[in-house]
Amino acid sequence: MKKHLLIIVIFISSLSAQVLTLQECIDKTFKNHPDIKSFMLEVSRSEYNKKAVSSAYLPQVNLQAQYDVQHTYVLPQNGQFNTLDDQGWQAEISLRQKIWDFYKTTSKIDVAQIDTQIANLSVDEAKALMIYKIQSLYETALVQKEAIYVRLQDTKTKKELYNQAHAFVEQGIKTTSDETRFLSAYYGAKDALGVAEASYEKALSSLWLYMGEKRITNVELETNILNTTTITTNAQQLSDEMFYNNTELKIYEQNIQKSNLLHKSAKASSYGSIDAVASYTHFDTLNEYDASLVGVVYNLPIYTGGNQSAEEQMASISTSISKELKNSKFLALNEELESLIIDLKSYENTIIAKKSQIEASTSTKELVDARYKEGLATYIEVLDATDLQLASQLDLLEAHYNRSMAQHRIKYLIGKEI
Repeated sequence: MKKHLLIIVIFISSLSAQVLTLQECIDKTFKNHPDIKSFMLEVSRSEYNKKAVSSAYLPQVNLQAQYDVQHTYVLPQNGQFNTLDDQGWQAEISLRQKIWDFYKTTSKIDVAQIDTQIANLSVDEAKALMIYKIQSLYETALVQKEAIYVRLQDTKTKKELYNQAHAFVEQGIKTTSDETRFLSAYYGAKDALGVAEASYEKALSSLWLYMGEKRITNVELETNILNTTTITTNAQQLSDEMFYNNTELKIYEQNIQKSNLLHKSAKASSYGSIDAVASYTHFDTLNEYDASLVGVVYNLPIYTGGNQSAEEQMASISTSISKELKNSKFLALNEELESLIIDLKSYENTIIAKKSQIEASTSTKELVDARYKEGLATYIEVLDATDLQLASQLDLLEAHYNRSMAQHRIKYLIGKEI
């Protein structure tokens, strides 16, 4: 009767639980996490910066007005200069249009465009990394939930062994050492169960924090979410994909192009610029009159104290630094990738071994339990067989988790997580 009631309670609980999918966690994190929001704001800022830089090629119109309460005017008369203090005012509207600056402004506009592309790539990188973190937390919670079930079974088994030993002691078949040792094992199992439950709660708590939402206590996770898909372990193929698709490497490549354009802009500065100018001014001083100006101005820097040459050299060095930084990053990513490929092969072998170990340890436990009841095995052998079965089950869970996370990390490195 109690068993049927327990099944009914579990069934009702599962019906009322809300299923929290991995994709839902990812979508909510994208929507609410401050890191994603800040990178999106960087995109907006870079777009406005591009508009600001592009404005250099648009007409620059200025209006200036001046009123003098007192102004000293110098008047030549009969070979002499006389002065006169009087008030006056003037108003001027001027226009300046850049005609040509030898690609200096064009290069800066291209730099601004690259900054926008880098900002967008940074958003992609943040999202890819966030997906990996959410997958890690989600699958950690899932594995810990499975571990809770395994440890519940282990706790139940050791409780039954204690009760059995207690009955044997009362019948005079076993000594109290059997009873106390099984009782100690039972409490140890309960403690380990508490640790697993705490780890599960921590993973869920972190998951809700990343999503930016209030935690819902009664949730169910997708049970088939652990990555069981196969992924190629061809190191060269994966390395090639990473070189062309990894977001961080794309950002480094954009920075190289940006440095080249800045170098081009710095060189163009030494050639100056050609501008069209026009103005119209109304004077109301001692006399009232209008003045106008239309012309072309060529501004050529002759000597800048070495500043121009230094800027060109700095831009050239920045290009070389960007290239070396990309090479260094590629080496580091390749090192991580090759390590993950080796680990992935190891996890596959571990999973096969642990499945076989579970079958063997289960058979061993059944045999030892039977021998113990017949007085042919000690409590030490029973606990060893029980612990071996438990360790095999937990190790298999860990191997599945490690394999899944290695595959997720490889996908992140080769740019396939978004």
